[in-house]
Amino acid sequence: MQLDSHQLKQHLAKTLAGLYVLVGDEPLAQSECLDKIRHAARKAGADERNSFIVERNFNWQQINQFAQALSLFSSLRILEIVIPSGKPGVDGGKALIELSANLIPDTTTIIVLPSLERDAKNSAWFGALQKSAVVIDLKEISPAQLPQWLAARLALQNQTTDAISLAFIAHQVEGNLLAAHQEIQKLALLHPAGEISHESIREAVLNVSRFDAFQLGDAVLAGDTTRVTAILQGLQDEGENAVAVMNPLMWVLRPLLRIKQAEARNENIMSAMTNARIYGDRQALVKRALSRLSLRQLEAALQKLCDIDKTAKGMMQGDAWLELSRLCFGLSKVRGR
Repeated sequence: MQLDSHQLKQHLAKTLAGLYVLVGDEPLAQSECLDKIRHAARKAGADERNSFIVERNFNWQQINQFAQALSLFSSLRILEIVIPSGKPGVDGGKALIELSANLIPDTTTIIVLPSLERDAKNSAWFGALQKSAVVIDLKEISPAQLPQWLAARLALQNQTTDAISLAFIAHQVEGNLLAAHQEIQKLALLHPAGEISHESIREAVLNVSRFDAFQLGDAVLAGDTTRVTAILQGLQDEGENAVAVMNPLMWVLRPLLRIKQAEARNENIMSAMTNARIYGDRQALVKRALSRLSLRQLEAALQKLCDIDKTAKGMMQGDAWLELSRLCFGLSKVRGR
């Protein structure tokens, strides 16, 4: 079954499938779809969640071991398999075909993939997943569609505004759905239900903090440790939530990893940056980061962000802000070899 992300809520209200596949690079859609499936699975009785990140030399036998192991806490479980490269390899392809043919009992399995290249889409393993899974296409929102998307998000908060204000917000966030989502949430906090004037929209959107989470991502890319430290301290002093800082950072690092993977395959870097929607002056910033950071470091950084997310949400012990600060400072101080 093929679904768009906006159809998932209606689907989950009727049934919970044994296998879901999320395909796409839109981080907000991915996060929201994951949360919806997790919530539905927990509502059905799943109290145990396990996650595997498929990196180089990943042992696919871990999936078989999970399938054969008994749950320690409940009869229902959630299994998440994240494949950042979109290429499971020969062993992984066989494991995914086997998983498609024999779903793990009493388990809601979620496989997370990036946007796939043509070879991957035509592969036997993806064809097997399409036959047995609910495949959710995480489509990106085009600039022309963004005002309508913003209006729909405002409607969920019982708020409305005029077309000029919607276009203004769309222009300010520059196509970044995470930033757009945060602006909509901000309006829910600042204004009651009903229509919001253009003046109020401008004041809310332009009244940003002195320190911005997206500035942090740029400072990390630039390797500016002094600015990274200042922004982190400023965000903490302003009471910013660690998750709100982490999400924009993930939005910066994910395209960087995709470009680094293309570089490792000896593909054209400029084409890879275009595919990752990196344009104009930002390409120079990304090139500097690519010259400093290795593929392994970027893969480890994204894995660390997943752990920080769990810490911030109380699923792991630790200090999310401390770990986030260490990660940002560590990435920024790496020098080119």
